[in-house]
Amino acid sequence: MNRVIVIGGGLAGSEAAWQAAERGIRVTLHEMRPARSTPAHKTGQLAELVCSNSLKSNTPGSASWLLKEELRQAGSLLLRLAHAHAVPGGAALAVDRNGFSAAVTNAIEAHPLIELRRDELTRVPSGELTLIASGPLTSDALAASLQTLTGAQNLAFYDSISPIVDAETLNMERIFRASRYGKGGGDYLNCPMNEEEYRDFYEALRTAEPAESHAFEDVRYFEACLPIEELARRGYDTLRFGPMKPVGLVEPRTGRRPFAVVQLRAENLRFSSYNLVGFQNHLRFPEQKRVLRLIPGLEQAEFLRYGQIHRNTYINAPRLLSPDLSLRVRPEVFIAGQLSGVEGYIECIATGFLAGLGMACRAAGGACEPPPRATALGSLVHFISHADPENYQPTNISFDLLPPLESAPRRTLRDRRARRDQVCERALSEIRGWIDRNVQAPFQVGAAAG
Repeated sequence: MNRVIVIGGGLAGSEAAWQAAERGIRVTLHEMRPARSTPAHKTGQLAELVCSNSLKSNTPGSASWLLKEELRQAGSLLLRLAHAHAVPGGAALAVDRNGFSAAVTNAIEAHPLIELRRDELTRVPSGELTLIASGPLTSDALAASLQTLTGAQNLAFYDSISPIVDAETLNMERIFRASRYGKGGGDYLNCPMNEEEYRDFYEALRTAEPAESHAFEDVRYFEACLPIEELARRGYDTLRFGPMKPVGLVEPRTGRRPFAVVQLRAENLRFSSYNLVGFQNHLRFPEQKRVLRLIPGLEQAEFLRYGQIHRNTYINAPRLLSPDLSLRVRPEVFIAGQLSGVEGYIECIATGFLAGLGMACRAAGGACEPPPRATALGSLVHFISHADPENYQPTNISFDLLPPLESAPRRTLRDRRARRDQVCERALSEIRGWIDRNVQAPFQVGAAAG
């Protein structure tokens, strides 16, 4: 069998299709957009980023950096294209979302072993190697087919989208450029608030009218992506310890740290638009305009996109998935991306990479070993396939998922930074051997199969 099917052209599906095709396996990639769109997507491009344009920290020694570095070394297509379309983002890897998705689409369409079909599959294929990477907005029909296949109820929570403002409508006299603690120079725009301005904003936000909720929106928010109005309901200072935290910033006009601050991050290299970092919300559009214009510098801001909320569907991965991301009840069916129970762009790319590699190995008549447990890749898939199924919630990569150091000098164990640096060194050392055994070798086998 030298052919595989991929359902969904998001981050995970695009990465998986590319990895399988690069190993000589023919891929049929099904993407229902633009014929059928979703409440969150705006284009028909593959790998469209619908929430933030940030792929999180690119600072060496962070968990997010480690996962990206492992993927870079393993040959991830989407990581390469993300760097090619990066925009200033301080310590984060931020991308021009339109340029990035266009580049992914072009790469997939140009690959001789990938057939891109713009159609919707409503049932899980039978008897063929198949990856389901249909994302958080999996259609009802496909979700029902997957539910029938697994015999388990899909779970759902709700992600929110941050607003985007037109750069030309910002009042730069009230805004200053800086990154926290000076990291990355002046990549962020900062809207400082004194205590009176913060109090007015907080009260307006707390009493703002929410968007209409539908019957399916019995919300269970992901704690790492809470709407700002939900944070406001949790207490007066919650926002100041969350997306509006002023730490690491000094306002040039006063020479002091602001009482609170709203950060704006560039959407593209033209700096023609900015998103409000961490300001996902579920308010009516007129209310968003009214409340967000209370932010200093945004008094006359024009919004290119308002915040929204959308469904995020995922399976109970610990109950259903094997370590290679295949279903235990149907080993020829793989699950990747947010549907598999990971949260975050890089995590979706990572599961797509591993699923594409695993399907290519399977199609060539072999098998791949899971990434070492001490790596970020290995720890991520270990969590989603071994976590407590009774209390399962999607996860981002974090050092908590990686095993602790077995032995290290006492000074290292006491020093958090040194400890994490050594965890990263251990992971990168082990990932290189795994890449030699599994990423490079299957290419030769797969090429012969093609």
